[in-house]
Amino acid sequence: MKTTINCFIPFAGAAQAEKTVQGLQATGLVKTIYLISANPTDQPLPGCELLSVDFFANSAAMCEIATRSDAEYTLIYTKETTLELGLFALERMVHIAEDSGAGMVYADHYQVIGNERKNAPVIDYQAGSLRDDFNFGSVLLFNAQAFKESAGRMTVDYDYAGLYDLRLKLSQKYPLVHINEYLYSEVENDTRKSGEKIFDYVDPKNRNRQIEMEAACTEHLKEIGGYLPPKFKKIEFAADNFEYEASVIIPVRNRIRTIRDAIRSVLAQKTDFKFNLIIIDNHSTDGTTEAIDEFKEDERLIHLLPERNDLGIGGCWNVGVHHPKCGKFAVQLDSDDVYAHEQTLQIMVRAFYEQNCAMVVGTYMMTDFDMNMIAPGIIDHKEWTPENGRNNALRINGLGAPRAFYTPVLRAIKVPNTSYGEDYALGLNFSRHYQIGRVYEVVYLCRRWDDNSDASLDIVKMNGHNLYKDRIRTWELQARIAMNK
Repeated sequence: MKTTINCFIPFAGAAQAEKTVQGLQATGLVKTIYLISANPTDQPLPGCELLSVDFFANSAAMCEIATRSDAEYTLIYTKETTLELGLFALERMVHIAEDSGAGMVYADHYQVIGNERKNAPVIDYQAGSLRDDFNFGSVLLFNAQAFKESAGRMTVDYDYAGLYDLRLKLSQKYPLVHINEYLYSEVENDTRKSGEKIFDYVDPKNRNRQIEMEAACTEHLKEIGGYLPPKFKKIEFAADNFEYEASVIIPVRNRIRTIRDAIRSVLAQKTDFKFNLIIIDNHSTDGTTEAIDEFKEDERLIHLLPERNDLGIGGCWNVGVHHPKCGKFAVQLDSDDVYAHEQTLQIMVRAFYEQNCAMVVGTYMMTDFDMNMIAPGIIDHKEWTPENGRNNALRINGLGAPRAFYTPVLRAIKVPNTSYGEDYALGLNFSRHYQIGRVYEVVYLCRRWDDNSDASLDIVKMNGHNLYKDRIRTWELQARIAMNK
């Protein structure tokens, strides 16, 4: 196989890059290796050229890479740690790229953490894979002509979103192909649990980066026909007759340590309207059922024990929402969590009328089990704006808490019978036609502890969750494109 690849790798010094460079050179396929550095006085390694750019993933870097992509393929390595290629890995990637006509190929790989080598499979890319943190792994092999053509359609000079913008442009015309083979090993230094990583995108220190990512994604949606302008259906709340103005819905299974706190936080609510609490107890076996019964003297509590054995969290929601005693507004509370104060329910319901919306999302604070604030602190999802929230929702991985719904619309749409992503699916579906209201004060405490459903997931489970959310986005994107037509 002839020399076909230009390689671009981050450069933070000879010690960091030397083994990676040697491995690439040993393949016999590489034309030029460019070391990307923000320091123009750096001295390149033998056989390499220095490419001086301010930041590896900005728009200027993408344009510089495109200019130098004079071989058949362009390889970008995105980590500053050592890369170890598998046997004939580049040959395999080139082979699949040629066979599939891909604009880019990426592969399963291994992560080296200390002395341990772990499998790191990735997932297939699809139209709804719009997350800017989609995990391709660290080795991206592009068809050079596709890369250059896509870079030529970039119109905004981004400080952070250059690579993301390039990827979106590329996906509009070319397949992004996942190779289900373990083709390389990368050293991984981010050893945080999954439950800590998932909040990176709402960390305030990343706000400037997120603004750019939103702009790039919005431009992409406009180009493919998936953008929705801020025009919404109006709701006439007075047309509905409900015994209760609001119902708090708690699906629960085996939460003996937290369910009492959740119940107390609901029953302590101060409102000027009639509300109740509907708990769907999904066959608990740890004493949760008996703990709920401790509150049975309060007539506001409705304790449901489903006969079905096939219900996820979403299915439990459907049981609660379709109960004849469900109120006009159904308000979420996870069995792990509590409302922040006695005014939460009043504030959430008032937002429906003030903002004429079919769904309301609040602001929450991350806490430990004892309800002390922990990083990243307050999650306000201020990236959700009335003007662009429903478009940006296709990029981010969540919508905040608590979530509240106008019951007639929720009953019509129904909740997916899953135990992950069901609330996100609802948010996308609601926002296709209706305004989603926002409450930007803390009304909810999200408790993080070892038994949280996403506290510490293995990579296979995380991939399953991400694949499902990408699928939800794909379906929603397809519906929006069809609606625009």
